[in-house]
Amino acid sequence: MLHGRRILLIDDVMTTGATLQTAALLLKRAGASEVRALVLAKTA
Repeated sequence: MLHGRRILLIDDVMTTGATLQTAALLLKRAGASEVRALVLAKTA
């Protein structure tokens, strides 16, 4: 279903990045060819 697709994850506020990292890993394992993230704000 995701084989060869490019995925963009969008997050409003990123803290540690663990959620984005886990989501990207699972999407890659599901066949996505590329996973990128767009973050609107990052905590200090």
